[in-house]
Formats: sequence, C-alpha cells, structure tokens
Amino acid sequence: MPYHFASRMEKTPKSFIREILKTTERPEVISFAGGLPSPALFAVEELAAAAQDVMAEAGRAALQYSTTEGYLPLREFIAGRYRRRLGLAIDPDEILITNGSQQCLDLIGKVLLDPGDPLLIERPGYLGAIQAFSLYEPAFRSVPLIDDGPDTACLEAMLEEAPAKLFYGVPSSQNPSGITYSAEKRRAVAALLAGTGTIFVEDDAYGELRFDGESLPSLKSYLPDATIITGSFSKIVTPGLRLGWIAAPGEIMEQITVAKQASDLHSNYLAQRIIARYLETNDIDAHIARITDAYQAQRDLMIAMIEEEFPDGVSYTRPDGGMFLWVTLPEGCPTTQLLEEALRQNVAFVPGRAFYVDGGGDTAMRLNFSNADEEKIVVGMRRLGAAVRRFIG
Repeated sequence: MPYHFASRMEKTPKSFIREILKTTERPEVISFAGGLPSPALFAVEELAAAAQDVMAEAGRAALQYSTTEGYLPLREFIAGRYRRRLGLAIDPDEILITNGSQQCLDLIGKVLLDPGDPLLIERPGYLGAIQAFSLYEPAFRSVPLIDDGPDTACLEAMLEEAPAKLFYGVPSSQNPSGITYSAEKRRAVAALLAGTGTIFVEDDAYGELRFDGESLPSLKSYLPDATIITGSFSKIVTPGLRLGWIAAPGEIMEQITVAKQASDLHSNYLAQRIIARYLETNDIDAHIARITDAYQAQRDLMIAMIEEEFPDGVSYTRPDGGMFLWVTLPEGCPTTQLLEEALRQNVAFVPGRAFYVDGGGDTAMRLNFSNADEEKIVVGMRRLGAAVRRFIG
C-alpha cells in the first residue's frame, strides 16, 4: 500500500548518529560516536534514595497528572542556579520543564518558525538541532565558527542581507567542535543581534562542564528580551530521566506552553520530583566537579593519543569543557570513507559531513571522549590512528 507522508518528512534527515550506533552494538566495537556521558559517574545510589523518598512521602501526588510548566520547586532551583552561576534574574514562571533539551528545540521551532523563515546556525552545527528544526522547513544559513566563536564579519553580512528569525548556537563547548565563544565574541555577537528582531537560542547543555578558565556570561546578559536558553539534566545528572528545560521571555513562554500542551501535556512528573529531591539532598556542585575532573583527564588522554598515533597534517580542537573534540584530516581524505575502514578496525566516530546543512566537513570527524574509560581511549585511538594512517597512505 502506498503511504502519502507529509512533505516536511522529505526535508528532515535521519539522525546520522543513531544510524551509526546501530553498527556499534557489537561489544568489540569501541565507539567515540555517541554523545553519551559516562555511566560510571551516574549517582545511582543517590537517585535511588531520592526515588524512595518521593514514593514514600508523596507517591500518590507524584504519580498524578501535573501542570504543563513543571514542578515548581524544580523550576525554582533552576532559576536560583542561573542567579548564582550567571547573575541572571530569571523568574521560575519563565522556565518550563521538557523531555530533555531536544524537545526544547522542537517546541521553539513549532512556535517560532514558518516554512522558509531564515534560521542561522553554526557551521559546523549540532546535528540534533538540524534535525529538529528541519521539520519546520526553515531556510538554513550557516555562520562559520572560528577559534573563539562565530565569524562576526560573516554574521554581520548575513544580518545586513536579510533578517533572520532565529540564531541557534552552543556558546560553551560547542557540539560538535568543542569551541567556546570568548567573552569578547559573546559581546560582539550580542551587539550585532541587538535591534534586529533575531532571537538567539542559547543551547547551554555543556555550560557547567567547564575544565579550563572561568565561567563566561550568557548572551541573555546582553539580550534579555531576545534570548531563549535551553538546559539539560542529561549531562550533569543522568540522560535516562529525559529532563531538560527552556528559559524564555514571558510572551514566548506562553506560546511554548500551549505547544507543549498539544504535544504531551507535561513532562514525566515522577522524574521531576525525583530530580528535585536529589538536588535538595545532594551537593550538585561536588558532583559536577567529579564529572569535570574525569572528563578533563579523558580529553587530555585522547589528545595525547592523537599526537602519538595520528600522522602529520592532522589538526584538532582542544575544548575547554564539554564532551567532544573535532579532528580534521588533510584535504582529499573523506571521513565518510574512513569510517568504513575504522569500523573494520572495531572503532567508530561521526564523520563531519553530518554537521553541515550546506555541504562541508568532508575531512572532519567528531570524537566523544566522555563515554570511554582510559583503557578504551588508548585502545580505540590506536585502532583509529592505524585506520587513519592506512587510509592516508
């Protein structure tokens, strides 16, 4: 029987990473492909205790329907943390709990994008955002990333050429490149966007996973009425509970709330209560410090292995936080073909092409360092280095 799908589905790519993960299910494959946090750092016992407390003290309430906006004490915690960490005065009513930060992108696209609307995105850009926004058929326009953030000359030219509805970016430890916008670049981007009507969508999934340097200001500090922040508990607590949030100006939040009601009524209320109790009874800053210490060591080891095992002519980023680094091979060495050789060596990565909406990234790859222990990084990078040497010749 022929099925007649909506035309938008033709313009929405599959998740390249999910497709790769299907090929890495064999236990002998060491994968640097997924964007996974380290399960060794999950607070299993503490979350179990929080779940027991919630069920014992408020089980019937926690198992009931709830409000679309989410559990108020959890939203108050998020607002308080923004105030302490970034100096942002965000009201809990301007925060909505979502099913992971991926749902944030879907809801933002749903309420703000019409087909053909210009949408600025980093080049390379986060694959999940490309997929989420593609459903709403925007006109993607790529802003190149350089060492300290977006190329502001290109951004200025794009804004002068035509207004954009949104600019989606990951200013801290960007996925996939690992690049962090400098303080100067954040101010410059905000100055260019001010008064244009363009809303900056600040994906802050990795903002707390910072190894080097001081924390940097949110663009909302400069664009309070033209910034939407998305956040996630996936990277600092656990991804399995699928909880994130949107922080947006009140008028935008009203529309996002309506869109979420039409989608799923509200996010998992039991999970919200468990996370809230965990945060109430544990030192989240100490937990994040353990995560960042481990990830810094894993980043350093992966870079050391690149320098030891990869041939000359290979370059890479040195992220100051997050979970990824970006490797670029010499011209004429497409990583989509390299992946085939790497899989034969039982190691996986994500080719760079997946992160571009306008072509590019043919010689680049994204490597995840957070989900592999020291032994797997050493063995996996030796395998990958051998594949690169064999491929380059």
